[in-house]
Amino acid sequence: MQRTTSLKYFAIFFWSLITFVSCGEVKKVVFKTPVDTTSKKIELQVKQTYQIDDMGVYASNEFDGARLNGFEKLNDSTVIVKITPENSPINNSAYYAFKTWSTTDSITEMYYTFQYPIGYKNRYVPKIKRDNNWSIIDSSRIFLKDSIVTVKLKISKKPIVVAAQEIHSSTDVKNWYSSLVKGKESFISVESFGKSALGKNLPVLNIGIGNPSQKDIIVLLTRQHPPEVTGYFAFKSFMKTLLDESELSKEFLSKYHILAFPIMNPDGVDMGNWRHNSNGVDLNRDWSIYNQPEIKQAVTYIDKELKKNNAKLILGLDFHSTWHDIFYTNEIRENTALPNFIDDWFTALEENIPNYKVNEASSNSTKPVSKGWMLYGHGAVGITYEIGDATPQKEIDLIGKVTAEQMMKILLK
Repeated sequence: MQRTTSLKYFAIFFWSLITFVSCGEVKKVVFKTPVDTTSKKIELQVKQTYQIDDMGVYASNEFDGARLNGFEKLNDSTVIVKITPENSPINNSAYYAFKTWSTTDSITEMYYTFQYPIGYKNRYVPKIKRDNNWSIIDSSRIFLKDSIVTVKLKISKKPIVVAAQEIHSSTDVKNWYSSLVKGKESFISVESFGKSALGKNLPVLNIGIGNPSQKDIIVLLTRQHPPEVTGYFAFKSFMKTLLDESELSKEFLSKYHILAFPIMNPDGVDMGNWRHNSNGVDLNRDWSIYNQPEIKQAVTYIDKELKKNNAKLILGLDFHSTWHDIFYTNEIRENTALPNFIDDWFTALEENIPNYKVNEASSNSTKPVSKGWMLYGHGAVGITYEIGDATPQKEIDLIGKVTAEQMMKILLK
């Protein structure tokens, strides 16, 4: 953990601020390494139920969050599951989700071999949804040969879901936040900040007790990348703690104004995309000139709230998932809205989570990601809050709870 105060980084910060220039209704932020975020062609998966008649085996992608591009017989005991991305180039994070079943009442053991395009390999350990409960497949039923992954599944007439990560569609997210805010309507307003490229609602929770005028704003967002549900789980725990109506929560929400975006990429989530939105673009590379409607409308909404309330954006947390828990921070701390927050927050996390060591990677954003937009566009602290793909649920819940509690305590000092 390091606070950088050198003239070098102050110069970068100053340069970034002066390149905060007009772009129609909202303002763009110039980054050192631009990324082309104009819309790209994607390959739509054909929604269908596949059947292998002589084996009596079926597979389907006919539900939100599914990803299955082919299903065929290899031999009498093995089927090939074909998975391709929405377009390329794309991160090597192959996502899959499908239902499968057989024609027999009795349980059948069957091998499923995953086939990705050349250059891509398996990232996620399969999760199984059976009888409406999710579980991680036992390691003894996973077989790896070179980069080819095969899993052994028990199937019957009752369909199971096999997925890279638990599926939380845009409908599931809506059900969650609707339940979360129930009874709290006096200080939480569920609003729409616009429509996705495919016309899906883009929700935002506008949170605060009392008049928001001149109150500092904190932005929380998640699901820019569709499969990254462990980050979403941390977001859920964080929000539950933030809104639990404890004395800490009440005091905090009386002082600060929160804008929480629970699903930034509903199209990509429901389409079962590996990483991109329905226009084939990584949304977390569009925080500069806002080619994509999801980011442009989010920035417009934040800008409107800042101007309407004569407020300042001081902190932004963007919840993601990756191979392991990590916080990506900006090196620039001096002259930001909260120059000591990161050091104080990380120290508090280590003191309040048993046997926990903060994993921080600090560098100034050169590509147009959200944490760089927070810093260069607003002088705010921006953090990309990443949870590991395989971090256990209880640990995620605890991290989410403590990070929210300690943020509130630090910002109330």
